[in-house]
Amino acid sequence: MKSESISKYRPFPAVDLRDRIWPDRVIESAPIWASVDLRDGNQALPIPMSVEEKLEMFDMLVDVGFKEIEIGFPSASDTEFAFMRRLIDENRIPEDVTVQVLVQTRRHLIERTFEAIKGAKRVIVHIYNSTSTLQRRVTFGDASREDIKAIAVTGAEVVKELVPTIPETEIVLQYSPESFSDTELDFALECCEAVIAVWEPSPEKKLILNLPATVEWATPNVHADQIEWMCRNISKRDSVIISLHTHNDRGTGVAATELGLMAGADRVEGTLFGSGERTGNLDIVIVALNMNSHGIATGLDFSDLSRLREVYERTTRMIVPDRQPYAGELVFTAFSGSHQDAIKKGLDRRAKEESEKWGVPYLTIDPHDIGRSYEAIVRINSQSGKGGVAYILDQEHGFDLPKTMHPQVGKRVYDLADKRGEELSAEEVGKVFLEEFANVATEMKILDYNLNHHTAGRGEVLCTAEILIAGESKSVQGIGNGPINSFVSALDKAKLKDFVLTDYRSHAVRGGSSSDAAAYVQLRHDDGRILWGVGVDPSIEMAGLKALVSAWNLLRA
Repeated sequence: MKSESISKYRPFPAVDLRDRIWPDRVIESAPIWASVDLRDGNQALPIPMSVEEKLEMFDMLVDVGFKEIEIGFPSASDTEFAFMRRLIDENRIPEDVTVQVLVQTRRHLIERTFEAIKGAKRVIVHIYNSTSTLQRRVTFGDASREDIKAIAVTGAEVVKELVPTIPETEIVLQYSPESFSDTELDFALECCEAVIAVWEPSPEKKLILNLPATVEWATPNVHADQIEWMCRNISKRDSVIISLHTHNDRGTGVAATELGLMAGADRVEGTLFGSGERTGNLDIVIVALNMNSHGIATGLDFSDLSRLREVYERTTRMIVPDRQPYAGELVFTAFSGSHQDAIKKGLDRRAKEESEKWGVPYLTIDPHDIGRSYEAIVRINSQSGKGGVAYILDQEHGFDLPKTMHPQVGKRVYDLADKRGEELSAEEVGKVFLEEFANVATEMKILDYNLNHHTAGRGEVLCTAEILIAGESKSVQGIGNGPINSFVSALDKAKLKDFVLTDYRSHAVRGGSSSDAAAYVQLRHDDGRILWGVGVDPSIEMAGLKALVSAWNLLRA
């Protein structure tokens, strides 16, 4: 923004609340959750959901565990009305779920809404009217405070009047002073008190007062001050439920909600993945999983977040961004080498210690808990490190590389990624490893071998091996205290030994064929170079010999 443009803006006023207590509070329990996906998350779509799509979304929200679901604006269109009727007529609303309907404070619209909800067991009727100075001046043509308050009162009176017309349905009233975020606090309180006076709530029959940040004008601490001020000044506090409904215009909708809960709110409205007008509503997934990450149960089940994302993207035709917390494609992916190494160490240590408490660097939660897979945690590009490559080979391909082999393999893999200018998939990493480090037979190849434990001395093995060297078949023979040692002796007798064997490891290949074995041999060349080679074979003995040959060939590459 150019400097000459700045003068048109002004700071948002602070709240006079010098004895605020919310900064010292912590969130210890979950609020009442209310999904507004089928209203806020639907009305803001370029192509609104069809009735069938809305039914699928409703069922999914029920499966997640929402007990309050705003299904739309049944007085606004035939589609919305038909959706409400299908939910009721087809008995789709579970006994423990309350549907919520939104309606402006106009008699004919409220009457149409009551037609739509007839027969439901329990319904939240959500009325609203804009109350801010800006709305009063611009939208309502300099309407007075009294004029605006009268709209709220009339709406509450009409709802109360119509309640007896559908005696089989329990009606809960919800009132929103829309644009609460930039309404004078004393006037927002005045409108809420006027509705309270009409509805006469009690601790047994509470009124919901929804205080929406319809537009996010200020920092989250100011929102918290507003909520605490209302909680402290509203009458009959034990008879009202204070509800939050934040938007994300400044990118701090989640923070504003969390601080609003610390400030005393009881209930939260939001959508999956933050769908909604402009920059969107609160993302309930983030707030709930933030609580989970601190050990707080929420009553919402996001253990199959990938399925929720699939249904959401298909029915709304919106895309969850790659960096969206928890749900994004890349949020459990590490490209940085140091991050990859730390993740691998954390996962290895957790497996070794079998700790019940989560503690892995760079991962705030266990991706498995939300249906994500470790297979996508580490991706390899030119910025990656040896730890990430080793992690993929371990988790995706079953090769547990010796620690000192990580730099050798890691450098080759990320050099290739750098050359290509793109990331390598887990499959490509495995392919590079097998092609360049396993069963390497460029100059020497082992064709067959035989071990004889009887002709040698006690504890010794006679190895007779057929090798292909420089294109010619050759038989070599040696004695040692095991297959690898005797093969080294055979190479020495054939004047092919210019190294010292410094390390040997082997294991069964996890996830592969039950007969596959992997062996790792480290050689130190006479010139001081040290390299590892890998052998893979159904025979553990042959795998070891192939590993030695691989290392021998790599020293000559």
